[in-house]
Amino acid sequence: MGRDGRGVRAVSDSSIEITFMYRGVRCRERITLKPTATNLKKAEQHKAAIEHAISIGTFDYAVTFPGSPRAAKFAPEASRETVNGFLTRWLAAKKKHLASSSFDGYRKIVELRLIPALGHHMLVDLKRKIIRDWLDALQVGNKTLSNIQSCLRSALNDACDEELIELNPLAGWTYSRKEAPPKDDDVDPFAPEEQTAILASLQGQARNLVQFALWTGLRTSELVALDWGDVDWLRGEVMITKAMTQAAGGIAEVPKTSAGRRSVKLLRPALEALKAQKGHTFLAGGEIFQNPRTLVRWAGDQPIRKTMWMPAMKKAGVRYRRPYQTRHTYASMMLSAGEHPMWVAKQMGHTDWTMIARVYGRWMPLSNVDAGSKAEGAFASGSCIDARPSKSEASR
Repeated sequence: MGRDGRGVRAVSDSSIEITFMYRGVRCRERITLKPTATNLKKAEQHKAAIEHAISIGTFDYAVTFPGSPRAAKFAPEASRETVNGFLTRWLAAKKKHLASSSFDGYRKIVELRLIPALGHHMLVDLKRKIIRDWLDALQVGNKTLSNIQSCLRSALNDACDEELIELNPLAGWTYSRKEAPPKDDDVDPFAPEEQTAILASLQGQARNLVQFALWTGLRTSELVALDWGDVDWLRGEVMITKAMTQAAGGIAEVPKTSAGRRSVKLLRPALEALKAQKGHTFLAGGEIFQNPRTLVRWAGDQPIRKTMWMPAMKKAGVRYRRPYQTRHTYASMMLSAGEHPMWVAKQMGHTDWTMIARVYGRWMPLSNVDAGSKAEGAFASGSCIDARPSKSEASR
């Protein structure tokens, strides 16, 4: 195999070949040295240094043999990790930077979707076709497909930043499939008579909570996080500065966006609900709404739905919809009454009103009998062209 079986041999008048084992593969590389006795000894020392670096995990094939065709195959360990290993490490690093609810969403996608399907691939081998073929086989809607790709795209962007991969296979590309228009039951507000029936089936703190929800449009996580100190009685507003989800384990978190931190105008029914609630929790000075069964702050959407909401809907004889529909009900009421979409957006914590128009557009009045009259009064008096024919034109 070479000089006295030591893995070093002369292969030409100007080069020496050294042989060593790396990752279970027998590797042969040439170094440009005249095969004299002195240089063969140097080659043995070089081979020994390589084997020592391999044994302690510091050997970098591309650095030691930059011109070798094997360099790409034997890339550094960091860039040869599996998708499973990288996503597990990435998710752990994300935990301290994301709100609990956002992290929980990422965790479910990573652990239940990405790792089972793609985890066995080497990270550097993950190509767009592999991802596309997997997504194409999933029996889910475009919204779920978008959420999966958003999570994976973010992870692969970080992999690029770490120089583990050169290009993100999802960069500038999103997979979606043609599907039937979504049903309208996702936005399914309660009619006035249904609201009356639901409130009539409740009493005390439960009634106050639902009436307040219907007339503020707050998310459940925002409702349960409210404290009496958040109410500005003089301005007639409530300040939304925190949210509380079950994923956060009862810990209040700041809203995800700056628009989520807002003041909400308290309309008369909402104020009436607050005043009625004062008799239950105001003197304690803590949370506004409590679970009537435990007399402590609600833990989140699930206990509200199971212990209060579902029995109330059944008692009221109202077709079941989830508690979040109180938020949709508020939006539809405000828009149907002609309130400005931008005002509704700010009340609900949206950055702009494009989402309001997209989701609740069918409740926005298209026109009324006076439409256009304000513009005419302000601008048309002195600037309109007289459409009547002149005398010379009329005589023709």
